Amino acid sequence: MTCFDRSDLGLLLLRLGTGGVLAAHGTQKLFGWFGGGGLEGTAAAMESMGYAPGKASAAAAGLAEAGGGTLLALGLATPAAGAAAAGAMAGAAAVHTPNGFFVQGGGYEYAASLSLTAAGLAVAGPGRLSLDHLLGHSVNRGWMVPAALGFTAALTLAVVGARNKRVRRAAEGEQEALFDE
Repeated sequence: MTCFDRSDLGLLLLRLGTGGVLAAHGTQKLFGWFGGGGLEGTAAAMESMGYAPGKASAAAAGLAEAGGGTLLALGLATPAAGAAAAGAMAGAAAVHTPNGFFVQGGGYEYAASLSLTAAGLAVAGPGRLSLDHLLGHSVNRGWMVPAALGFTAALTLAVVGARNKRVRRAAEGEQEALFDE
């Protein structure tokens, strides 16, 4: 069938929108574009959030967002692209979780939405209006979906778990003054 249907157009819109947002978000971290902190500024921010080492964390998050977002927008290597972006945004959601759900209060709503959309695209596939389709799905095989999502989930759990442990240790080391001076 050569005619494109609604699902192909819908997937294209989801890929372009989500991929574009993620790519822009990642380039803020990597290059300081769009008002971002660049690698150095993001590294300092990552350290302050409990992700260490900061520079490696900033580079990994930036590459997962910018690279995963670009690949999602193109519809290329969709399982790996969606999984990488989902993992990066799950790490961001972990930082915002103490603030509740809604983004107005600093919550994890936005990061979770991007993460779930990227994971959903990894599962659903890119549709026929994609480079994956044009290339015969050579980097979009069925077995790649659980492999990419499983690997990313394990890595994300390990990284976020280590971060949460560092944050917890730092909080336990802080004690409020017993008396006013």
